[in-house]
Amino acid sequence: MALVAVIGIGTATPVVRRRAGSRRTNQLRTAEVFRLNRHLADQDVTRFGEELMDLHVETMTTDLDPAMRESYQQALDSYEEAKGALAATVTPEDIPGVVRTLADGRFHLASVLARRDDVPLPDRREPCFFDPNHGPASRDVTWTPPGGVEREIPVCFRDAERLAAGEAPQPRLVRLGDRRVAWYAAGPAYGPWATGWYDRLVKDGRYDADRLTMMFSAGLVTGGYLGNAGAWSDPGGWTQSDLGIGYDYGGGTGSYFEGGGVDTGGGFDGGGGDGGGGGGGGD
Repeated sequence: MALVAVIGIGTATPVVRRRAGSRRTNQLRTAEVFRLNRHLADQDVTRFGEELMDLHVETMTTDLDPAMRESYQQALDSYEEAKGALAATVTPEDIPGVVRTLADGRFHLASVLARRDDVPLPDRREPCFFDPNHGPASRDVTWTPPGGVEREIPVCFRDAERLAAGEAPQPRLVRLGDRRVAWYAAGPAYGPWATGWYDRLVKDGRYDADRLTMMFSAGLVTGGYLGNAGAWSDPGGWTQSDLGIGYDYGGGTGSYFEGGGVDTGGGFDGGGGDGGGGGGGGD
């Protein structure tokens, strides 16, 4: 009997170790997903604050009518709320709330700019597909990404003009290993950030929440998409393929967990981008 007990203990040890190793791997993945998405959200908060500061300098010598002043105050309130929410984040699940608040702020900023420029007020809708920092979308257009399929997407006024003129859009770029890719082709690790900005598209049934950041990646990945990504809140369900490890994105293999982090400047229009639509009908 004692021999059986000893054998049982000996055979259980590798199982316990594997489970502990799996938990540790999942914890590391969750921590990295949080780091990536928090960094993106932090960039968004900082950029929004800079645009509000620029607008503040401009309005110091301008008499604001009550409606414009109210929208401006609402934008400031959203900024302060987003800063506080960002400081309180501890898990990937906290990130969507931060960027939803920023989406509200960008709508109010677009309203200020529309009133300033005496153009129609923006509609309360999802942000520009290419970069949520462009502000709320003004229209839907059909667009075919390189190597992808045609899809209807919401875009801001300026990106609509770019596409109509045959020019390239200005997407928000994120880091994938040692490469920068558009957020919508970056893979599941950036799901929390994308869900916060584009949850309305998901609620309207236009996009699948689990595929927001992989809608156009198949055309960029050698051999196509490999595997079925789990929900971003359950990174333990992902495989190497789901995480982009071993993917060849047009000439370079990328991994979310090779220490590349998030790019800190690509994809932004210089000087504040569309900034919620200055000169573009409140976009």
